[in-house]
Amino acid sequence: MSDAARRVIILIDRLPQGCAPDQQDALRQAEAVSDVLSSLGYQPELVEATLNLERLREDLSLAAPSFVFNLVESLEGRGCFIHLVPALLDRLEILYTGAGADAVYLTSHKVIAKGIMEAAGIPTPAYFTPDGLLGLEDLEAEAFIVKSVWEHASIGLGDDAVVYPCGPRHLLDIMDRRRIALGGMCFAERYIEGREFNLALLGGEDRPMILPPAEIRFEDYPPGKARVVDYRAKWDESSFEYQHTQRSFTFDDADVGLLDRLEAIAHACWEAFGLKGYARVDFRVDRDGCPWVLEVNANPCLSPDAGFGAAAGRAGLELVDVVGRIVADIGVRGLGLR
Repeated sequence: MSDAARRVIILIDRLPQGCAPDQQDALRQAEAVSDVLSSLGYQPELVEATLNLERLREDLSLAAPSFVFNLVESLEGRGCFIHLVPALLDRLEILYTGAGADAVYLTSHKVIAKGIMEAAGIPTPAYFTPDGLLGLEDLEAEAFIVKSVWEHASIGLGDDAVVYPCGPRHLLDIMDRRRIALGGMCFAERYIEGREFNLALLGGEDRPMILPPAEIRFEDYPPGKARVVDYRAKWDESSFEYQHTQRSFTFDDADVGLLDRLEAIAHACWEAFGLKGYARVDFRVDRDGCPWVLEVNANPCLSPDAGFGAAAGRAGLELVDVVGRIVADIGVRGLGLR
């Protein structure tokens, strides 16, 4: 492999001093991927992406990498800009890992994503945008979760994530109070009481490999405490939520049919959004055993201790295998490139 063929840029967010735990995890992810690429014979270089896209264009053009490993999750802390980086890479005709610009945009904007799922016949909980609540006289559901339209990593979700509004106006008031903490744009999704599952997908030659399904189990949660994977459950190791949300890959025979349905829906999500490389689909399963897709994550975390790595390990794959398959799945993005 020539020096030019070995050169790889790993694009990451520019992280501020004293950044939050979810941002620190993004750096650990980049370092782990860099180590793997080095072991595969590449010469990786970490480059921070910002909203100065002209500067990024110049840096990329000067580096002339064989490809870019795209780990950008936001630009300057805003998830709404996440698609700008793959769009720039498309314009520069530089190959990169993971989903293309369209898929990144469509999955990251959760309201648009839900519309695409509905059109494709993929079950997803009912929802309201602020405009959608105007003029309503009643709500069909009793409980809702108010979520960020753009931000991931459970940003803004706390112990009061589940709300019980007494009507559309009340729900609109709740959304207005919370929207800043949720990144400025939010929506309300019907809360599904039940079980929570994650299914990770890894690119392959003909169809993605679906890794072993994981269930997030809410152990010893007291009555009345919402079973939600909120920010503390993901990032605060000292919290009750973190210590009592356990990932499990062990299921009873009675779950075989459900797991088959989850796998079929996860594959349908891959096809509906035109995903590549890797992805994760998050589900809730209601008390009647019906699955509902909460989100489709086109660039889930690849840190060794994250859920994707755990599912890969369950399948007998190490991070080097995962990264190798992601790189191999770069393929063609409609530019005549290979």
